[in-house]
Amino acid sequence: MKEVSTAKKKIPEVTILRLVLYRRSLEELLNKRVDFVTSSQLGKMSGINSNQVRRDFTYLGRFGSRGIGYLVEGLSQAIKKILGLDRKWKIALVGCGNLGRALIGYPGFLRSGFEITAIFDSNPTKIGEIIHDKRILPAEGMARVIKNKKIKIGIVAVPAFAAQKVCSQLVKSGVRAILNFAPVKLVVPLKVKLRNVDLAADLGSLSSFLVVPHLW
Repeated sequence: MKEVSTAKKKIPEVTILRLVLYRRSLEELLNKRVDFVTSSQLGKMSGINSNQVRRDFTYLGRFGSRGIGYLVEGLSQAIKKILGLDRKWKIALVGCGNLGRALIGYPGFLRSGFEITAIFDSNPTKIGEIIHDKRILPAEGMARVIKNKKIKIGIVAVPAFAAQKVCSQLVKSGVRAILNFAPVKLVVPLKVKLRNVDLAADLGSLSSFLVVPHLW
């Protein structure tokens, strides 16, 4: 079995998204104490064609043995390194409404190496409240806290009308990756990565299937 080498060339975003799925499947195999996995097996677990799996793994380097497959531990570590999951990441969350509170209490973040380190809100009645051992801080102090804690990831969980202002504050504070839950298009500099999560839009796509399933 050859040593796993990590990628040195730029990886397309669609491939990155699939690597996330592979990593999840590999973690499941590790928990079951499985040592080797084939591209066919991993593809079936991840819902991806085995040929696509092999093409995606060309970005990781040359490893794996014909007839044996991939070493689960080595492959998992290689993918984690590319995804930046071989380290801990601090997150700043802005907006402590119902959605924000649910995100703060979600245990899956910590399991994947993400910790919501600071939470903010602009509502004076919420300042100082404790949510899952985190104290809500005033939004006007965001820049100082984020810089002091060296936070690079931000979550926007505020209403649409306030989202762009919050996003700009996060960027000015040094955040370089933002997960936006507000149902609005945000503008960020090229150096900042923005990912939008629009739950209502996703539900709308599902409801359209129920109305006209033959179009899918």
